Amino acid sequence: MNLSFCNSLPELFFENCKQKLNKQHLIYINKETGKQEFYNWNQTKDEALSLSNILFDQKVQKGDRVMLVSENRPEWLISDISIMSNGAITVPNYTTYSVKDFEYVIQDCKPIGLIVSNENIVNKIITAANNLGYVFNFIIHLDKLDRDYLGQNLISYAKIIKFNSRTTSFVFNKEILQRKDPACIIYTSGTEGNPKGVILSHGGILSNCDSALDLLKDIKIKNHTFLTWLPLSHSYEHTAQFVQIAIQAKVFYAESLEKLLSNLKTASPTIMTAVPRFYNNFYNKIKINISKTQGVKKILFDKTIEIGEKLILQKKISFFEKILNFFLDILVRRKINQNLGGNIKAFISGGGPLDPKVGLYLNSLGLKTMQGYGLTEASPIVSCNPANFIKVDTVGKILKNTKVKIAEDGEILVSGENIMLGYWNNEQATKKVLINNWLYTGDIGEIDSDGYLKITDRKKDIIVTSGGDNISPAKIENLICANPEIDQAFVYGDNKNYLVALIFVNKEFKLSKQEVQTIIDKVNNNLTAIEKIKNFQLLDEGFTLENNMLTPTMKTKRYVIRKNFSKILNSFYHSS
Repeated sequence: MNLSFCNSLPELFFENCKQKLNKQHLIYINKETGKQEFYNWNQTKDEALSLSNILFDQKVQKGDRVMLVSENRPEWLISDISIMSNGAITVPNYTTYSVKDFEYVIQDCKPIGLIVSNENIVNKIITAANNLGYVFNFIIHLDKLDRDYLGQNLISYAKIIKFNSRTTSFVFNKEILQRKDPACIIYTSGTEGNPKGVILSHGGILSNCDSALDLLKDIKIKNHTFLTWLPLSHSYEHTAQFVQIAIQAKVFYAESLEKLLSNLKTASPTIMTAVPRFYNNFYNKIKINISKTQGVKKILFDKTIEIGEKLILQKKISFFEKILNFFLDILVRRKINQNLGGNIKAFISGGGPLDPKVGLYLNSLGLKTMQGYGLTEASPIVSCNPANFIKVDTVGKILKNTKVKIAEDGEILVSGENIMLGYWNNEQATKKVLINNWLYTGDIGEIDSDGYLKITDRKKDIIVTSGGDNISPAKIENLICANPEIDQAFVYGDNKNYLVALIFVNKEFKLSKQEVQTIIDKVNNNLTAIEKIKNFQLLDEGFTLENNMLTPTMKTKRYVIRKNFSKILNSFYHSS
């Protein structure tokens, strides 16, 4: 299907349903039986029509907002399609949101209704709504509820499907939507404060999908299977689900982060999208396992890395190394791939900077790791490394439907249909970043002679020392966490005369402060004088979703960490 002639995301879905019908589409693990189950394309379509019909009965109209709060599962896609099929706007929220977070979103976008998964989340959202004196017109719950909520119009998803499947009168009218119409409002993670509601259009997401399809042409395979893990409420995975529809791929929903590696073996995906934290942890796990091996196995692995790095960096290898590399493909790289299901053709990394060392290491092992760059406001992808020519220190080539230019101060500016319509209910913030149809990203970068984009800094996420020096904390944190012994690091020093750090050691290691100091000393040897870490504190607990120090996409909430550890951070300077 030519996406340039498609007007909306539901149109893309229903047109592709016509071609597949009884083929497997959405795959998941039944929580009650622990067994693998699936939807075929026909079932996905039937449930989408049934739910669309109920939303129509509930008087959902074009432009209305409907909140969608659920873990990744088939009903997430079905709900998203159904909301948009009525001309309404999907407002995805993270399941990890607090009552206060939900209050903010409800107050900001005033949703007409709610589609939600389980009772725990229902409790939080209704509490938030009650605190505001707000009442939803309807609440559709995906899971069974064990209690009633007085005054709430509760509708069971299971009953909708049982009584309406295959008998619904709803017919999607593709004329109801145009490319410029809002498809969703995605709230940014809020690493430095309250989130902003990014309004993305149908055309913007379709344009981004079209560019992604062009990128996937280099991966020579007809039938794709994706393993989806990143929350669908994130713009990265939200757009990915429509790329999956466009190429008629099978989609396997991962059970949890803890079961991700076992799900990889079960799902046997061809492609997996994830954020850098997953790849960093995977890299560290491999390094730990290899450190325990010796003999021929260790020699072969080290040689695989050595020759692999030369090939990725386009260095010459000898005739003997070419022959050896052929056998290493069979003896080492193929075995690693088998441990990941045996069909992986590409890992795609986005949502933050991937350490070039990690990218080089994984690519050397035959795991094509294509780093890209984007932001929610760009639907979200701006650039990505092509599979046939990966440059690990860059975020790849600019996508075909996107324009990028570098401002005089080095800021990356982006233009195209994929750029957001604006921030919901926040014209002032919109005007700050959308100027003359160019999105001011806040990232600093450059484009090399091959047309690859490289991110060199972040305008906002920098430390300005008391001496006026600008320092990127992410760069130093990545260097520290490149050591498998270190799980997390936070670098601090804004308006101070030197830098300090908070360190959380990987639980598989029991390091003394002196052993950590040795690691910090090695990192400092590769840093300039103003970037060196002068002091650090070991933490008993890491930054997690549960303690509100990580966003749902695994980025550190710097303002929360600064607040929580203010006494420790300030003590570094009071004692000097």
